[in-house]
Amino acid sequence: MVKVIMHGCNGKMGQTIAGLIAADEEIEIVAGVDARDEGKNLFPVFSSIRDCTAEADAVIDFSVAAAVDALLDYCVEKKLPCVLCTTGLSEAQLEKAEAASREVAVLKSANMSLGINMLLKLLKEAAGTLAPAGFDIEIVEKHHNQKLDAPSGTALALADSINEKMGGAYEYVYDRSQVRQKRDAKEIGISAVRGGTIVGDHDVIFAGADEVVTFSHRAYSKAVFGKGAIQAAKFLKGRPAGMYDMADVIG
Repeated sequence: MVKVIMHGCNGKMGQTIAGLIAADEEIEIVAGVDARDEGKNLFPVFSSIRDCTAEADAVIDFSVAAAVDALLDYCVEKKLPCVLCTTGLSEAQLEKAEAASREVAVLKSANMSLGINMLLKLLKEAAGTLAPAGFDIEIVEKHHNQKLDAPSGTALALADSINEKMGGAYEYVYDRSQVRQKRDAKEIGISAVRGGTIVGDHDVIFAGADEVVTFSHRAYSKAVFGKGAIQAAKFLKGRPAGMYDMADVIG
């Protein structure tokens, strides 16, 4: 049994993960951490990670950036592995996470979905075959109308996966409206769509002469990210210090 602390337990993702873990016989939440305790959890809730007294195998963090520094300090002090899912971290916080990984296992990924991380792996193989054959590469991402950033971090991670395979030879193009010229062979176009309640759609298009290969991923609920975080926590139990990502989880 893997015992976890849910950091940010009363947020949308915290509650989603709590529901998923309740139905999983291999993992349990021994404590939650949240600034507010609404009395809706079946585990003790602490207002600060510093106050948490529960013994655990890992922390799953879906909180806010302001709470991450104290969390990392706690994990280093307790030698407690951390699945770090909070987004919007500053450069200083990313450096702090990197420093913490030298003392304890830290897993951080641009997207916690198992499907997206499998796609990252598959895209490298596809790019290695299709890009040298002259296929153009385009990425289209779609999200709900409340999303603030564009393009999505996942779209950039997909582009980075391809570019890494191709030795960094590609440049990213986000807007073609200001120029009148043919696309360069060494560019990856990234387009963003915002509307409705779309959780997250990503299409990676390899367009060649007379044929098109498209890799698609659709997230129909936030549960896919929660499932990935749970798998990551199971993976981290007993792992040595280091910086891990979801690619390590899927193998």
